[in-house]
Amino acid sequence: MCHPVDEKLQPSRLVPAALQHIAAMYAGVVTPPLIIGQAVGLDTAAQTRLIAAGLLIAGLATILQTLGVKGFVGNRLPFVNAASSAGIAPILAIAENSAQGHQLPAIYGAVMVAGVFCLAVGPFFGRLLRFFPPLVTGVVITLIGVTLMPVPVTWAQGGDKEAADFGDMRFLALAAFTLVVILLCQRFARGFLKQVALLMGLFIGTLAAIPFGMADFAALKSAPVAAVPEPFAFGAPEFQPAAILSLCIVMLVLMTESSAGMLALGEICERKTDGRTITRGLRTDGIATLVGPVFGGFPTSAFAQNVGVVSLTRVRSRYVVAVAGGTLIVLGAFPALGAVVSLVPMPVLGGAGIVLFGSIAVSGIRTLSEAGLDDSSNIILVAVSLGAGIIPLAAPAFYADFPAWAQTVLGSGISAGALTAVSLNLFFHHLGTRGATATALKSS
Repeated sequence: MCHPVDEKLQPSRLVPAALQHIAAMYAGVVTPPLIIGQAVGLDTAAQTRLIAAGLLIAGLATILQTLGVKGFVGNRLPFVNAASSAGIAPILAIAENSAQGHQLPAIYGAVMVAGVFCLAVGPFFGRLLRFFPPLVTGVVITLIGVTLMPVPVTWAQGGDKEAADFGDMRFLALAAFTLVVILLCQRFARGFLKQVALLMGLFIGTLAAIPFGMADFAALKSAPVAAVPEPFAFGAPEFQPAAILSLCIVMLVLMTESSAGMLALGEICERKTDGRTITRGLRTDGIATLVGPVFGGFPTSAFAQNVGVVSLTRVRSRYVVAVAGGTLIVLGAFPALGAVVSLVPMPVLGGAGIVLFGSIAVSGIRTLSEAGLDDSSNIILVAVSLGAGIIPLAAPAFYADFPAWAQTVLGSGISAGALTAVSLNLFFHHLGTRGATATALKSS
């Protein structure tokens, strides 16, 4: 019998499972190009091309990651790659400091160099895997779920914080209804229907939104049927030292998060994630980040929400995610089809997202429960690391007076918590530990 990760499902199971991944990732995939496109003043047609490029690059990167070339590229796990929202703030800063008409070229030049940087540094991340025992990975996985929780909460309130009706009760009611549908499917459904509870919640929630005018059909009406990606459609890349330095720092953060995502998925799929697996996965990130700007892509990394889908449904086949990646390519080539997926209202995504991201945190807690928390040093390590990771969530302005590079690294709860956990693990269990701390080292 083959491992569940390598299982090839029947189409009747494979297609709905892939749709769940697409529904979970779609809003996140289109968010970076949507925000950046608006910030640099693109018109509707150019904005559509930018979003289509984001979908196309995400699909290609996901297929390369899941199927891969054995021994060279791709972690061959059910792992989704797409433009990361963690790079939005630094990219907007580059746009603000660039002359009109040179904003996207400066961004794309810096992104391409960041891709080369990832390819050069990636192999060293794989060799550092011994510093990520279950004690550290449990903290990181938990923080991935906890720090992402504001995203579905914002979606549940309507998605647009600047809108006058943000937080309206009808949005909250729709999110709650979607959540209840998912819970009922989990409780009373059996077999396959139980596995696609998330998709059922999204579908029924969207149907419930239509009579109340909460499903937006405007994007469907204005989207072109087909869009052929054009190389350097937004200008040839420009290489500005300050922009390059900024995005190389961002790339380090994304590599940390991507490595944590691979470790988390390895635990969920019960397939050991070793140094070579992480190196191949990061090599995929680097290739996608380097090639993406040619067509309009941005820094590429892991999508934690899809780790949540795998954890929730227990469908671990990488071919499911490969089909989802292929679907993203089709959606990028035919924007009208992508607009159909975008009909799912933000509150519906919010109700489902609470389940998704919460399940990631539960996976982290399960890992921590097996990591020797009866040792006082391990308890302190977990307590301080979780605290460091939650600071940006509890006090977003906490690092406002820190240098820009420190804000980039510490402003992400995932990277801050991961760095703290790795450092404390070195302090307690590696530096000068012989004999007396052998038990603690073994449990870590």
